[in-house]
Amino acid sequence: MIYGIDTFSFHDVLEICKNPNKAQLNSAAKEQIIKSQNNVKQIVESDKTVYGINTGFGPLCDVKISEEETAQLQYNLIISHAVGVGKPIDKEFSKIMMIAKVHALSKGFSGVSLEVIERFILMLEKDIIPVVPEQGSVGASGDLAPLSHLVLPLLGLGQVWVGNEIFETAEILEKNNLEPLVLGPKEGLGLINGTQFILAHAIKGLEKFEYLLDLADMTAAMSLEAYRGSASPFKKELHDIRPFEGSKKVAARMLKFLKNSDNLKAHEYCDRVQDPYSMRCVPQVHGASRNAFEHLKLMAETELNSVTDNPIVLSAEESISGGNFHGQLMAMPLDYATLAVAELGNISDRRSYLLLEGKYGLPRLLTESSGLNSGFMIPQYTSAALVTENKTLCFPASADSIPTSLGQEDHVSMGSISGRKFNQVLGNLVNILAVELMFAAQGLEFRRPAKCSKIIEENFTILRSKVDKLEDDRLIGKDMLAIAELINERKFVVNF
Repeated sequence: MIYGIDTFSFHDVLEICKNPNKAQLNSAAKEQIIKSQNNVKQIVESDKTVYGINTGFGPLCDVKISEEETAQLQYNLIISHAVGVGKPIDKEFSKIMMIAKVHALSKGFSGVSLEVIERFILMLEKDIIPVVPEQGSVGASGDLAPLSHLVLPLLGLGQVWVGNEIFETAEILEKNNLEPLVLGPKEGLGLINGTQFILAHAIKGLEKFEYLLDLADMTAAMSLEAYRGSASPFKKELHDIRPFEGSKKVAARMLKFLKNSDNLKAHEYCDRVQDPYSMRCVPQVHGASRNAFEHLKLMAETELNSVTDNPIVLSAEESISGGNFHGQLMAMPLDYATLAVAELGNISDRRSYLLLEGKYGLPRLLTESSGLNSGFMIPQYTSAALVTENKTLCFPASADSIPTSLGQEDHVSMGSISGRKFNQVLGNLVNILAVELMFAAQGLEFRRPAKCSKIIEENFTILRSKVDKLEDDRLIGKDMLAIAELINERKFVVNF
């Protein structure tokens, strides 16, 4: 993969995170980087006034800066904007930010030097990763505060991850015989204007969302097996006459998960007319969430392969001061995706509740000795609490705006908050699905000797390798955590 030349997918970025040598600069990329920097140099040497190159920033755009002061201007920009607060984002988020920033700068419209871009690549290869606080961005003019923290180590400032530990940057640069860089004209602005904090949260969230969509289908199938529900609502003919891609895909997957099930054969001649919505409408609800995933993926990969700083330098004669840094184009899809993730949890909790009701041959609370034992009563409380927490996190951050920069930046996206909430809701969904999987596996115990489909039996075995059938009350909180760990480690088989 070639920075600045190839079109990257979100999977490509995650692959580069694992192996930074997967992406490089070639001669064509270097040529466009150097050309862009030379354009900036010519602008500085001319009498033209260009925002961010020889002017102040934001409301100070009308203050002209001399050629001699341009380096100090860029240094001051970084240190004055590095005002993020809160816990550091995960190291992998910072790596994604670096990769996305290098890719955008390498397209040759930002005026940032080859030396700066190569330093970022070297840091990735040496696993020297900037520490970035989670709060402080309003998502326009880009992610100024988080990106400033990302840039501080280039100047020998701030902190960096090395392995799983945090060190002062100066100490690590000295160990690696690296000198701090001096930023030239436009470089500071090119580095901190952009949406890479928002984008990193979208990319990492997409990775988790993709797996949890597949897992939610498998979990629903296991619950349906335990409930001895009907597979009729998943027939192709039904979904061909309402042909949303997401629901068609889920319906087809559900039929595969349920193929050759003894439990569903037992349902064929019973007097149940239809199942509750949380069983019957899995394709429509999970499918809607799949549609949201595809939308976010399209938006994120468009953003990933875009130039999002300001101004854009087209030539020594032409630069455009615009708004490509504005995060609204990502904030709204992230808010939509957050709702889609929350709905996967909402319907999962309803299926969990159905399995506790004591209907159709299942004992109440999924225990044969209720009264003395509470069985699985209280894990559903946890699921319900997480579902409600997710609902509160679904308020769209992109619906809000607050003026900054003395009114110069009078509409902002709040996309950084959208991205953070998206990942919080994904984390909660892991635990909600863990509860449903625990209930579904327990329900299957009461259907023996009937067998499920091969893939459901395989997942049942995986779950039972960590969590035994519940006979009498025990510390089932540990069981929930063990199943959540299986989910986070992607141990369940969710594809064919």
